[in-house]
Amino acid sequence: MPKLRIGIIDIVSRGPTRALYARVMNANLASIMPQVIGVWCRQEGHEVSFVCYTGFEDLLKELPGALDVVFIGAFTEAAHTAYALSSLFRSKGAITVIGGPHARCYPEDAVRYFDYVLGFTDRETLLDVLRDCSQHRPRGVQISASRQPTALPGVRERWQFIEPTLKKAPFIKMVPMLGSLGCPYTCSFCIDSNVPYQAMDFDVLREDLQFLLRKFKRPLVAWHDPNFGVRFDDFLNMIEEAVPPGRIDFIAESSLSLLAEPHLKRMRRNGFKGILPGIESWFDLGGKSKTGALQGMDKVRQVADHVNLILRYIPYIQTNFVLGLDSDEGAQPFELTKRFLDLAPGAFPGYSLLTAFGRAAALNLQYQRANRVLPFPFHFLNNNQAMNVRPKNYSWSDFYGLVINLTEYSFSSRAILRRFRATEGVTSRWMNLVRAVSSEGFGRIKFHKEILGRLDSDPQFRPYFEQDSIVLPEFYTNLVRQELGSLWHWLPPGAMEHDPYGYFKSEQGESELVSVRR
Repeated sequence: MPKLRIGIIDIVSRGPTRALYARVMNANLASIMPQVIGVWCRQEGHEVSFVCYTGFEDLLKELPGALDVVFIGAFTEAAHTAYALSSLFRSKGAITVIGGPHARCYPEDAVRYFDYVLGFTDRETLLDVLRDCSQHRPRGVQISASRQPTALPGVRERWQFIEPTLKKAPFIKMVPMLGSLGCPYTCSFCIDSNVPYQAMDFDVLREDLQFLLRKFKRPLVAWHDPNFGVRFDDFLNMIEEAVPPGRIDFIAESSLSLLAEPHLKRMRRNGFKGILPGIESWFDLGGKSKTGALQGMDKVRQVADHVNLILRYIPYIQTNFVLGLDSDEGAQPFELTKRFLDLAPGAFPGYSLLTAFGRAAALNLQYQRANRVLPFPFHFLNNNQAMNVRPKNYSWSDFYGLVINLTEYSFSSRAILRRFRATEGVTSRWMNLVRAVSSEGFGRIKFHKEILGRLDSDPQFRPYFEQDSIVLPEFYTNLVRQELGSLWHWLPPGAMEHDPYGYFKSEQGESELVSVRR
């Protein structure tokens, strides 16, 4: 195989930004798989240039002018950024490859703009691309391993890419680690629900933690596991063998069902500072929250008691909710969330509007069969700027009115003050305050009000939302143009539109997707 000049772009920001919160946090949101690709490519003897795009970089200056292959990792909200970059680098003669959540969720669309679209990617899948390394146009080819890789390079091997990325973070510096892949829960809307659970190599994890102790006085590790702690004793044993008590701080996403008090005591002893459990709904998904068949106010009380228990041991908690699920009806789900915030004031609420990300979950087929999926541009599919599933039990105006009311309640001066008082630690209090007054709190209130107002005042809005028209309101086009900046000029023709029913059509044998599975 000839030596290749390879560029790798991990897209964290979907466009240029100068926001203070982005400057502080974006470098901490780096993904692991682009770093893994970089390690494997260098091990094969190729020349690798790597950049984590946080919105502050000039990519043309960061990467060499002449590249043979460009790998891009992107979530769906950054798809247009990825498409524009592919167009730019193709114009310079490069072969382009996309991987990550967008490639898995929307391969039917991604093949229009990339030579290769990667699903599950192990080392052999990468080598298949590098051996072929040829143009596939006008439609690319999808390549996917049969399952997630069983082993990945750890922090020590990825440090060559982690270190320059963390230098961009001025204060908080989170090192990304991965202890497991997949999830044993089967939440119908989750991309990991159909991925078999597997733990990574404990020897590698142990060595990586010891490696970090030589790099930082007190490292901060962010576990990227879909659900940390499924094999709780095994993971905590590994941490205790590798790390003296209190020498490393940890943040993880986990389920309430795994956070019993004996586990919480052990987590506190071992430096866990933040936890992100999913509550999702007051009328569904009781397995994750360990509430069984409880619903409504009974579930609220039990979950609030559990969250308050967690806060006695772990100073920071974000509780995640999905708004607009089919199990919700009327104002009650929103009012119950308010009562939860009253009972557990220290919790920072993370709200996601119900979104169907292509092939991410089998449930999306039901939405597509029922003709409930709207063709919002990918740029807005970030769980808060657009809900691309027409709600089952709400009109659009009623739904947005309830969302606004709940968000205002959650980030009112009273709620912010109560959250501040109920939270321990300077960092936790600072994070809650900044998030509340930035795009996650005040910013979303402003945006949701804009959408509600335009449903009544903009003649393009309601026909589009009610699926009576496929003409995208100019409001959204203007936002994409503004947020992409100079990359807007590289966005390929037609890239603002996609087929929201591509998954359903592929299941019916109507897709033209060229797919290769190893």
